[in-house]
Amino acid sequence: MSKKLDEELAQALSLAEQQETPAVVKPAAPSAQPKPRTSRSVGLLATLLVMVGAIVALFLVGFKEAAVYATPVDQLLASKDKLAGRKVRVEGELVPGTLVKRDSPCEYRFQIHGTQAELPVRYAQCVIPDTFRDVPSGGVEVTVEGTLTQDGNFEASLVMAKCTSKYDPNSHEMKGGAQPGEGPLSLKN
Repeated sequence: MSKKLDEELAQALSLAEQQETPAVVKPAAPSAQPKPRTSRSVGLLATLLVMVGAIVALFLVGFKEAAVYATPVDQLLASKDKLAGRKVRVEGELVPGTLVKRDSPCEYRFQIHGTQAELPVRYAQCVIPDTFRDVPSGGVEVTVEGTLTQDGNFEASLVMAKCTSKYDPNSHEMKGGAQPGEGPLSLKN
């Protein structure tokens, strides 16, 4: 029986082979060659570099006017022709006895000095920092931000004063700074 089974199986296989037609696999016709990846990558890299360059240029050129550097009084007055009309920040020391307040219109006027020159400052605001006081002994460090006019006056838009008082650990007291009753003189005008 096993022989008969083997013969039937062999016959079925040969019959199946005759009925099947083998599929001929033909290679596909060569189509257009794909673009090399390198040219696409170079294009993408060039685009990114142009975008980064544009952003850097925007920061360097666009924010140039916003940059404000602190300049000593002497250096500002030495290059006054170049800096007149531009926004600058000036550091100096308040000249004792020059801080005056005008009520109408509300403004403060004072002078700051460096090692060789004095700069008249006009601050058209009613409020000044608490640490900005006229001390007869001097030593009040002031930083003003604004523009220098052609005639050599400074129109301040911001006034900052360093605290002149210092703690003395030996006596456990504050030294320097404004004493009660000291402050700006008033001008009636």
